[in-house]
Amino acid sequence: MEYLIPFVTVFCLTCFAIKVLNPVAQRVGLVDLPNERKIHSGEIPLIGGISIYFSVLLVSSFVLETSQLFNLYFISAALILFIGVLDDKYDLSVRVRIVAQVITASILIFGAGVYLTSLGKIFYFFDFSLGYVGVFVTVLAVIGAINAFNMVDGIDGLAGMLSLVTFTSLAILFYLADNQWFLVPILFIAAIIGYLLFNLRWPFASLEKIFMGDAGSMLIGLTVVWLLVIGVEADTKVFEPVTALYIIGIPLMDMVAIMYRRISKGMSPFRPDRDHLHHIFERAGYSRKQTLVRITLASIVLAIIGIYGQLSHAPEWMMFVGFLAIFVVYNWFLAHVWQIITFVRKFN
Repeated sequence: MEYLIPFVTVFCLTCFAIKVLNPVAQRVGLVDLPNERKIHSGEIPLIGGISIYFSVLLVSSFVLETSQLFNLYFISAALILFIGVLDDKYDLSVRVRIVAQVITASILIFGAGVYLTSLGKIFYFFDFSLGYVGVFVTVLAVIGAINAFNMVDGIDGLAGMLSLVTFTSLAILFYLADNQWFLVPILFIAAIIGYLLFNLRWPFASLEKIFMGDAGSMLIGLTVVWLLVIGVEADTKVFEPVTALYIIGIPLMDMVAIMYRRISKGMSPFRPDRDHLHHIFERAGYSRKQTLVRITLASIVLAIIGIYGQLSHAPEWMMFVGFLAIFVVYNWFLAHVWQIITFVRKFN
């Protein structure tokens, strides 16, 4: 019960911030316009990320014990939020966004002194120690997580629902480890629920529709990777590195698969298109609601496997091989999806 008041407060503050920022976004042009990739009606305010950040920041300053790590997180989050807002407004180049993400990663690594030092026993025989190479790996992890959640934000509710699955998984693992960062994912869960209320407009269809924007998806990606690195590198380890793969399984696999397909076609891996998993579901005839439910359920299944493997002390190499097998099947399915659909329809 002691966490109920902060939870409800963040939820209410997020809803309040959305109501206040909505007309402001309309006036300054911080809105999403429909185009060949974005199919929606009207100008939709891109204020979800800003509302989430300020509600979590405000409540955290009262309920969390301040520390250097805490302060550096909110500084880096403010930076990535600022870049995201600029991207939403002016459509920044990939180079500018990557540079900002590297700077953000550097705050984590050099400011807080936190980075990945090991990938665990994913190769069975030995602990895959990274040493100083871990600095480079952590930078890649930050860039990867930020862009994974940014890329998956393609239909109403998807980035929000997938981040709910991830933050819930992290909250469970941090709580069981009695780690002080447990409250951060709890607060984000409350804020994201508030955002989804307006984004999905369920159960209140009269609410003003808003989007998360790049600011929101990048903020969530950054927060997730911060918590993952902290969880892996804590004095009392919260979870093994391989567990992180399952916690962000769907966004991670979608990003890697889509980048591979783009590169194989001679395209930039960051070039926008309509070949993400949610686009494929839609072209296969599923409604956006059906697509949202199916992808969210897949994410929940992966998270449950990861949490169960962690709590049951399953061998790390076995969990790693299992994730690679899932990714291979996932990538094969996407590469042959239209043949599969045609075959199924032939017998229906």
